[in-house]
Amino acid sequence: MKSKSSMLIRKKDVIEKLHDYLNHKLELAELVDWAEVALMEGELENSSFEKMRDTLARLGLADVSTFGLAWEECEKILEQLGYRANVEITEIN
Repeated sequence: MKSKSSMLIRKKDVIEKLHDYLNHKLELAELVDWAEVALMEGELENSSFEKMRDTLARLGLADVSTFGLAWEECEKILEQLGYRANVEITEIN
């Protein structure tokens, strides 16, 4: 029987969190905390279980200086989940 308190983590949830992080709407510590909680307490979407598990595990380590989270790694994560990042450059007013 499934726990009522567990949350279903979908691929789109991971994509939204990465999007918010890359757009400076989410701090690295917040992304790491979310990934850790999602991995420990969440129920991962079955269709992408292994990719999601590996991604959340990697994001959960991003606050450790040895691991970090480079732009290239974000691109790779997004690509593995079936997405591509596009960069938009705007002038600061």
